[in-house]
Amino acid sequence: MIDPFSTACHRNNHKSVVDFNNNNDDLLGEDQPERLVNIAQLSLSNKHTHLCDVDYSLIHRDDGTSPQSPLHSVKTFEELKLEPQLLNGIYHMGFSHPSRIQERALPQLLAYPPRNMIAQSQNGTGKTAAFALATLSRMDPTLNHVQALILSPTFELALQIGKVIENMAKFLPHIKIAYAVRDPTISKRNECVKGRELTVPIVIGTPGTVEDWCRKLKIIDLKKLRIFVVDEADVMISLTGFSQICIDLVKSTIGKICQTMLFSATYSDEVMDFAKRIIENPVIFRLKREEQSLANIRQFYIKCNNDEDKYDAVRTIYSSITIGQAMIFCRYKHTAHALTLRMINDKHCVELLSSELSVEQRAAVINRFREGKFRVLVVTNVCARGIDIDDISLVLNFEFPLVYDEIKRCFVNKPDYDTYLHRIGRAGRFGRIGHTFDLVTPEEIPLLEQVERYFQKPILEFSEKHIVEDELYKI
Repeated sequence: MIDPFSTACHRNNHKSVVDFNNNNDDLLGEDQPERLVNIAQLSLSNKHTHLCDVDYSLIHRDDGTSPQSPLHSVKTFEELKLEPQLLNGIYHMGFSHPSRIQERALPQLLAYPPRNMIAQSQNGTGKTAAFALATLSRMDPTLNHVQALILSPTFELALQIGKVIENMAKFLPHIKIAYAVRDPTISKRNECVKGRELTVPIVIGTPGTVEDWCRKLKIIDLKKLRIFVVDEADVMISLTGFSQICIDLVKSTIGKICQTMLFSATYSDEVMDFAKRIIENPVIFRLKREEQSLANIRQFYIKCNNDEDKYDAVRTIYSSITIGQAMIFCRYKHTAHALTLRMINDKHCVELLSSELSVEQRAAVINRFREGKFRVLVVTNVCARGIDIDDISLVLNFEFPLVYDEIKRCFVNKPDYDTYLHRIGRAGRFGRIGHTFDLVTPEEIPLLEQVERYFQKPILEFSEKHIVEDELYKI
């Protein structure tokens, strides 16, 4: 079978000289939380106690036909009584009916008076479209100031959220978006005048820049906000040093007019404790732990004694199955660099995405990947989230995700469940069948078993029989 990831139709037998075992201590920084993402814990203030926990169990299925699936819905967008221009935008994007998270969440988000919400929803279930719809429905065209602020943990995710809103607002000429991100060409930082409020209704940005716009430039008045959204809240709260910034920002938004939404792919005790501190009387949509691992993602593992075995496993996977696009995750920068270089030497069409790239370079890589210019994206931990590509059918964990100890500044021998879930969540979007492979050493098998117990989903040892007997394996 021709290797679909190769730029040539023959296999290059050249042996790369790349060294996978260069474990220099100065290369560990990639796996520390992304410092640029300061503000994650969003709206804060007021201690409150009442949590109206709806506790809908959103179970992922293959195609959305099951009533228990988050992709399933029984209502139409018309029943939500949306503006005709919004409906036109939704249909223009190709949506035919609401997903389960949209069908359940939107009636609450569109209610009056506005209701705050905490929602656990994984990537690929229509979560971004849900809060985009709610945001657009709350915008008053007669107001000439920022009405909605959306916080994202990464530059890439901020742009993707903006793209969804821009497409949905195609028939709403009054909707304009400003991007509070580090890239001055995208943020148009030079056009901002200190003390002069922005006139666009929606600002999407990363925490550090948003704080700068609110506190230093004073171009956003938080007291005038009607919508405050925090996406990827579990990513946000995992970052240290920014709690007080978040508290100060959200204190300025508190009021009946401001609706706060918090979305998270995971629902740990830490997320819930944080939510109780920052959001008053929210409606909550949550997943049971055993339902968090997407049912339409088939998980396998391959035993490998070392990185050479892992690379051989990568080649075996690529030569055995048919895939669309793939992502390979690494913990360390040096591993990601070595793997990328070796695959390029072996004539694979692959690129690397890491925090060392500038925001312009990272955006360019993601756009090329989205456009199908190359098939394999090697990614490090800090870039693991916020990559939204529909055609990803395969995810490989070249290095197993471990918990990072901030104090000791090293990894500990404990699975990072949230990172694992975010990684495999790149595949199997919108009900498509996806596959993940964990390349693990014998010493890491207990970690794999812990992940199985945590999510209550089997991870099978991969063998040739899966190719022969499982027709769905041919993606």
